[in-house]
Amino acid sequence: MEVFEGNPLGKWVWANVWDLPALKRGKQGEPCTFGDIANIFRTNIEQIYGGEPSVDGCPLAEGELANLQAGTMFLGLQAYYKVNGPAYKLCFGPKSFIVISDPVMCRHILRDNAKAYDKGVLAEILEPIMGKGLIPADPETWKVRRRAIVPGFHKAWLNAMINLFADCNDVLIGKLDDYSKSQEVIEMESHYCSVSLDIIGKSIFNYDFGSVTNESPVIKAVYSVLKEAEHRSMTPAPYWDIPGANSLVPRLRKFNGDMRLLNDVLDDLINRAKDSRQELDLEDLQARNYDKVTDASMLRFLVDLRGEDVSNKQLRDDLMTMLIAGHETTAAVLTWATFELAQRPEVLAKAQAEVDRVLGDRRPTLDDIKQMEYIRFIVAESLRMYPEPPLLIRRALEDDVLPKGSGEFQPKIPRGADIFMAIYNIHRSPEFWENPDEFDPDRFKRPFTNPGVEGWAGFNPAAMEGQLYPNEVASDFAFLPFGGGQRKCVGDQFATMEAVVTIAMLLRRFEFKLAVRPEEVGFFTGATIHTRNGLPMTITRRQTDKAPAAMAEPQAASAA
Repeated sequence: MEVFEGNPLGKWVWANVWDLPALKRGKQGEPCTFGDIANIFRTNIEQIYGGEPSVDGCPLAEGELANLQAGTMFLGLQAYYKVNGPAYKLCFGPKSFIVISDPVMCRHILRDNAKAYDKGVLAEILEPIMGKGLIPADPETWKVRRRAIVPGFHKAWLNAMINLFADCNDVLIGKLDDYSKSQEVIEMESHYCSVSLDIIGKSIFNYDFGSVTNESPVIKAVYSVLKEAEHRSMTPAPYWDIPGANSLVPRLRKFNGDMRLLNDVLDDLINRAKDSRQELDLEDLQARNYDKVTDASMLRFLVDLRGEDVSNKQLRDDLMTMLIAGHETTAAVLTWATFELAQRPEVLAKAQAEVDRVLGDRRPTLDDIKQMEYIRFIVAESLRMYPEPPLLIRRALEDDVLPKGSGEFQPKIPRGADIFMAIYNIHRSPEFWENPDEFDPDRFKRPFTNPGVEGWAGFNPAAMEGQLYPNEVASDFAFLPFGGGQRKCVGDQFATMEAVVTIAMLLRRFEFKLAVRPEEVGFFTGATIHTRNGLPMTITRRQTDKAPAAMAEPQAASAA
């Protein structure tokens, strides 16, 4: 290698150190070892400093890294994409990531050859928080827990959750109505975070956070843990695994204290649910009248399901995962949808007209959600322009070759390589979307193809029939708001319904106006895309006699 030019001893040591047992590569298809990761580091060093050819064939991203470290990593990845194409390599000291910005390559990783990849560094980051919950779980644990959890998202339960969404939003509406009278500038992102947290608390483990109107140590702990999850997702080295760090580093001491508080709350809820367990078969649970039961939570479903003998630890991991994954993601969707609507009066007017026509003065039902196509497209368009999360992470368990897709070569993925699938890049690329930076909910009615992308079928609106949103099938993996393949988010319908109900109920009553210039809102990302400076808005009541203080129950409206 060039780096050892004139230094034969160094060259000999470098060549032979890799024969040490600890640095040997593991077996193909098995979990990666230290040796696998070390060998990725070796090939990077040899490529960058030794003049050796690239093992993966990907161009090396070079340039200013400031925007990768300032809370706007997704924008940095997009800048490199525009220069280097849909597959390039990004190095952070000893770590490297192959960044993929192509739906055909993502389809291969997420669906066609999913067995060759695991969550990798993402699981390492989230394990202290979520344990073996669905997101970070190893494949075997994931299979078992998915079989138990997915049936919980059945039609009767989702119908009951729509009423719960409305209950939580009624509290938010009352608070916003007070602001509308005073014309005080309010920060809407925090309100969306609060109502989303209340919904998750009640629906998943029957706990009333009451965060729209109150603040408690539990609520503070939830937000602190969420922030820590985001911080870890952006930190190159897991310093929290260093012996003694959890006792010495102030932010880690605080994090561990917050986790103890949340674990105590979840353990108490789990024990209460187990003490009142009514063991039933799956068919009986799915036939429950959820409008009549006092506890319609997912926790109740998992505890009462016959044959499910899971530990408190596993239930706690499941619940914590749903709390983290289902809270800030929905809040972010609502935030960016409101941000865009406030700047587009024609889109806002069309949305309000649909809400007035479909709902009138009553609460939404599942049939109403299906009829409010434009509102659903607004949610989808918010997820397209501001995907939550903006990237997905995988690690190769075996050597693989990706399809070419929109690129000019087939990337070679070595075992142990960490991969960023840059969802923001795909959602904002003119290769896959017409006028991708324009907020256009009606785009989902129009087909789009690009013959220049090898192996991509394009976006086909006809494939959306019977779906709540334009998923990865309709877009052939160019739209991945909830991931794709086997490990796609199990709460996609729940989240879509929650966002549609919230937007519909608020647009029915209020007009929203930005209190700052759009560029002052800014971006900040960790696990999701947030505003950097909040979403300051003024709110006024809609001037219509059809905008009541609270929507009537569907039954009451029918009787009237």
